[in-house]
Amino acid sequence: MAEKNRLSVLVIDRDEANVLEVKDFLAQEGFRVQVASDPAGILDEVKQGKYQMVLLDASPPSDPAIELLEQIRAVDSDLCVVTMTARPSVDVAVRALKRQAFDYLEKPLAMEELRAVIEAAIREKGLLIDVESRLNQIVGARLRERRQAEALTLKQLANRTGLSVSLISQIELGKSAASMSTLYKLATALQVKMTYFFETV
Repeated sequence: MAEKNRLSVLVIDRDEANVLEVKDFLAQEGFRVQVASDPAGILDEVKQGKYQMVLLDASPPSDPAIELLEQIRAVDSDLCVVTMTARPSVDVAVRALKRQAFDYLEKPLAMEELRAVIEAAIREKGLLIDVESRLNQIVGARLRERRQAEALTLKQLANRTGLSVSLISQIELGKSAASMSTLYKLATALQVKMTYFFETV
């Protein structure tokens, strides 16, 4: 995955053990990760658009974290911020979510839960991870949308195109890239121009 196309994540946490675990996990997931125990200077980097996601520790005392979240929102209203805490409370959760935190997680973090939250953020906020993967997802979604509009099953579309059900399914899921000849066959079978698949790009 090209370095410039990887999701860039900043982890702000004083808990060294948590930082190391999260950093290792995110790196294994293919993300670019920066860590900070001191939020000083963070706002300048946020202004420069260096990060697409911030994992912010809001453990007691939580006020500095909530204040930093407010400051982040003042310079970037769309940056995805996920708060985490070792001592969850309704008050802090409400304060964080009111400031448009994407989610509020309890520490120690369950990595599967963290993965699910990141995947949800990528889907809902349209975060760019990898240009090719994103393009595959868009083409797949357009293909599925058109096939369903034509009330065709995967098997019926496979019969019309001479392609396998498995390949069409993989393309729809964004897991396989369609070649130009494959897209041509699909476009012909669905009675659309090839440009249809890229209209939302």
